Amino acid sequence: METVAAFQSSFTNVSQMPPDWASRSDFTGTGFMRVGFKSPFSNASIQQRPSISVANFGIRKLGFNRKGRAVRASMQSNSDGSAVPIAPLQLESPIGQFLSQILVSHPHLVPAAVEQQLEQLQSDRDAEKENEGSSASGTELVLYRRIAEVKSNERTKTLEEILYALVVQKFMDANVPLVPAITPSPPNHLSSQEERVEHLHSPEAYEMIQNHLALILGNRLGDSNSVAQISKLRVGQVYAASVMYGYFLKRVDQRFQLEQTMKILPQGIEDEGTNIQQVIADETRPGTGSSEKAFGNAQPHPEVSSWAGGIGAGNFTGAKPSRLRTYVMSFDGETLQRYATIRSKEAISIIEKHTEALFGRPEIAITPQGTIDSSKDEQIKISFGGLKRLVLEAVTFGSFLWDVESYVDMRYHFVAN
Repeated sequence: METVAAFQSSFTNVSQMPPDWASRSDFTGTGFMRVGFKSPFSNASIQQRPSISVANFGIRKLGFNRKGRAVRASMQSNSDGSAVPIAPLQLESPIGQFLSQILVSHPHLVPAAVEQQLEQLQSDRDAEKENEGSSASGTELVLYRRIAEVKSNERTKTLEEILYALVVQKFMDANVPLVPAITPSPPNHLSSQEERVEHLHSPEAYEMIQNHLALILGNRLGDSNSVAQISKLRVGQVYAASVMYGYFLKRVDQRFQLEQTMKILPQGIEDEGTNIQQVIADETRPGTGSSEKAFGNAQPHPEVSSWAGGIGAGNFTGAKPSRLRTYVMSFDGETLQRYATIRSKEAISIIEKHTEALFGRPEIAITPQGTIDSSKDEQIKISFGGLKRLVLEAVTFGSFLWDVESYVDMRYHFVAN
């Protein structure tokens, strides 16, 4: 809970902040700082790149810089002459750059282009497997294995960027622009996209998203105009945790909707008046901790960890009853941990890189006591409406990531069983 307290204390009021706000306990139910994968703010060497850019999704002419790394629109720019970014993360592989061009010119053609590229990736992988039985030996064998390793890494990077391009395309289809890279100043007043985002989730899932927002913002949920000064690192950690939560939420919601359609929901779930506190107390079992082993250190969303860890019902005070939440509470600990774990290392890498592209790479120093030295932590000014927008985007990003991961895996199997 020390890190949660640090998250609370990192807010500094800029306008209309009540004096008791910093001491309130609404954040304590989330435990966001326990996000367990490396980065989005680790020492991994992820470089910042220019983002894919377009002006209001309209473009007639594309241009590359000399290195071919930035795709930008040549018309309908901002008032300062810069193009409006459609995604903060730059795609770098040849296929990624190809998809970048299609995203800004003909986004509706992205799925067809992806199909073609996945077929090529599958052909390359099949050809490599056929060559594994070659009679090479000695130096030739070492060289062959090194070449195979390089090609495998290239395929992984290409696959990540295909997944990312599909996520961006889904945001574009929904006419919900992704938030551009966050800057220290002036205050980040982000326009609300709540109405559009709501329609991207089922009613049951959106109930849980509202509970998620309430845990983060508390009584500031309805206050869109007040501005706070907060650690960029903390906001980035909350964003990454919310992406993971959205991934989990879409996964369990798909199962819920299927069982509801087939009329095989567990007994009592259909009764909307079910007392959620009783369900939590009766059906929550200790977790197995298996998620901590996934990909070295990937962990589920902290709220999910709390459910699977046998937490008492009292910790959910203030959470509104929800049929989907009650349904999740009916899972045994092993099932809950499995659903709360990111399935592929490619998806984890996307979350890391997207978050770093959005919030920048922080300077992190560890004190002799083993705590994070926050003296170099950058502060940003952002409205509470902007924080709400970021969390809603993050949850939706995670939901879309689950969708595209499943879509791609059916055509090019990469998710471990």
